[in-house]
Amino acid sequence: MLASHVMGSCWYLFAVERQEQCWKKICDQQQPHCQYWYFDCQRKNDTSRIVWYQWSNISTLCGSSSKFFQFGIFNDALTYRVTQSSFLNKYVYCFWWGLRNLSSIGQNLLTTTDINEINFSVVLAILGLLLFALLIGNMQTFLQSTTMRLEEWRIKRTDTEEWMHHRQLPHDLKERVRKYDVYRWVTTRGVDEESIVKGLPVDLRRDIKRHLCLDLVRRVPLFDQMDECILDAICERLKPLLYTAGACLVREADPVNEMHFIIRGHLDSYTTDGGRTGFFNSCQLGPCDFCGEELLTWALDPRPSIILPSSTRTVTAITEVEAFALAKEDVTFVASQFRKLHSKQLRHTFRFYSNQWRTWAACFIQAVWFRYKRRKEAATLGKAKQNPLAAPSEPHDEQRSVSLGQKASEFALYAATLAASKRKGGSMRGELEIINSLQKPVEPDFSVENR
Repeated sequence: MLASHVMGSCWYLFAVERQEQCWKKICDQQQPHCQYWYFDCQRKNDTSRIVWYQWSNISTLCGSSSKFFQFGIFNDALTYRVTQSSFLNKYVYCFWWGLRNLSSIGQNLLTTTDINEINFSVVLAILGLLLFALLIGNMQTFLQSTTMRLEEWRIKRTDTEEWMHHRQLPHDLKERVRKYDVYRWVTTRGVDEESIVKGLPVDLRRDIKRHLCLDLVRRVPLFDQMDECILDAICERLKPLLYTAGACLVREADPVNEMHFIIRGHLDSYTTDGGRTGFFNSCQLGPCDFCGEELLTWALDPRPSIILPSSTRTVTAITEVEAFALAKEDVTFVASQFRKLHSKQLRHTFRFYSNQWRTWAACFIQAVWFRYKRRKEAATLGKAKQNPLAAPSEPHDEQRSVSLGQKASEFALYAATLAASKRKGGSMRGELEIINSLQKPVEPDFSVENR
């Protein structure tokens, strides 16, 4: 683009100079009636110049269609009256002339035998060739840098397909592997963020992690009470993770070695209380939720066991999920910071957002409600048994017979209610036994005592 401006302006200057050469050639032939100073703009109103101009017919001889003088590549300046146009029209047309001939490497230029014109055309052709070669090289480099990772991903995907075919994986596993590859490519474009960040100095790595993860960490209610220094330390320890729909993050009864904090997507978290018959609890996790809180409870223990805790729930991805994880060593660091806070609000926050505590609380409320309902029914049935035995105080015979009939019907109604409650009692007691058998989650120890 810059070369087009330069070559176009040079072409315009040479076109003006070429037209002046034509005027001087006519003036030399018409001596002594013509003088060179006739071409100065300051002398355009001179009487002798006006007489010579009308007599010489110079405008026709130096026109674009005249055969008296050959303008060559500058003929367009006369044909389209470029020199007589406004500045904007001159500027745009000269730029277009330079761009057109540079892009075509001067193949359409018809030159004369003038050596200056030929030299200008040679320079224009060589410059256009060099710029074209430079443009092709830059485009090739750009396309290679753009498609290199895509080609690497294609090769890796081909290798994966061959490996799955060689190992004879089932169709559903193949589809899950393909979905994960596609989702990872769409999300990261084949860039390994961890390797890039690890190759940077500590200060840059800390600032980049802070920029990428600080807002996400602050959205987690469990970390809301942390100060800036602790949040920076947590951001340094985060590990980004990607999951496709249907992926299982953790299974019930498996060891928990990471805590997951959800950034985007939704997951299904459910438990059967170790496979107990008739027990099932399910809930959904979304952005700002977390799972794997058993690891935090284990890390908060004053004397933690070497054996990792077992998961009480199974967590599967409903949609594509982006999350970050904290390993057991990092959770231990976070637990040490929690001990420094020693806040009751932190304890309540952990209980409120923990699915394990939510499940136990819901079951506890159900157990209390069942007990209250059974006691209320027992009290109602006890009153129903006592009412028919109560004797009325000296009524008439007709009133006594009506009263006894009403009481008999009421007693029959209460008897039916008692029978129904007896039938429900078995299932209710069974549900109550299942609920009572659910163990209360281990209370996390946020205190700093005995440490």
